Amino acid sequence: MNEKKEFDTDQLLQSAATGDGKAADELLNRHRRRLRQLVAVRMNNDLANRVDPSDVVQDVLTTAHQRLDDFLREKPIAFYPWLRQITLNRMIDLHRHHVLATKRSIHREEQLAVINDNSADQLARHLVDHRSSPSRQLARAELKQRVMEALDQLSSEDREIVVMRHLEGLSVREIADVMSMPEGTVMTRHFQAVRKLRRMLDE
Repeated sequence: MNEKKEFDTDQLLQSAATGDGKAADELLNRHRRRLRQLVAVRMNNDLANRVDPSDVVQDVLTTAHQRLDDFLREKPIAFYPWLRQITLNRMIDLHRHHVLATKRSIHREEQLAVINDNSADQLARHLVDHRSSPSRQLARAELKQRVMEALDQLSSEDREIVVMRHLEGLSVREIADVMSMPEGTVMTRHFQAVRKLRRMLDE
C-alpha cells in the first residue's frame, strides 16, 4: 500500500515537472491530511487559541505551489519532508507573531512545543499496554505528564524520531530523509528509544 502511494507521488512529480497543472494540484492536495496531522501534533495551546490549523495548512499549500517549480528542478529532499519543513517554518513564524509578540521580553526565544497535551495522550496509548499495571495505577493526566518527562530524557534526535513515527505517521524512509541518516540507523534508534520510554513509564 505504501509502495503504491510512493509510486503515485513519483508519477505526479514527473507530470508536474512537464507543466501538468492538475498533477501539481493533486500532488499538493493529497498531502493535506498529513499536514493537518502535523499541525495538530506540533501546535501548542497558545497558538491554537489564535490560529486555525486549517488556515495554516492552506497557507503552506499555497506557498508550496509557488515554490514547486524550484523544488522540481532541484529536488533537494523527498517531497513530503520538503512540505513538512515548509509547515514547521510557517508555524514558527506564526508562533513568533501571535505568541512571542505578547510576551514582555521580545528577546525571549521559544521553540514550538515538541508535542502538546493531546499528542502526549496519543503517544501514551502507543507506548503503554492498557492492560498493564501502569495504565491501571496512573490517572490519565499523570500518565501524560510522565510521557512528557520521559521524552525530555531522550536525546533531541531520538525524541524527534519517536514523534515523527508514532504521531506524525512518517515512514522510516521519510524520517531518514528528514534526519539525513540511513534507514537502518533510524530503525535502530527508534527501537531503542521506544524501549527506553516504556522502561521509564513502567518504573
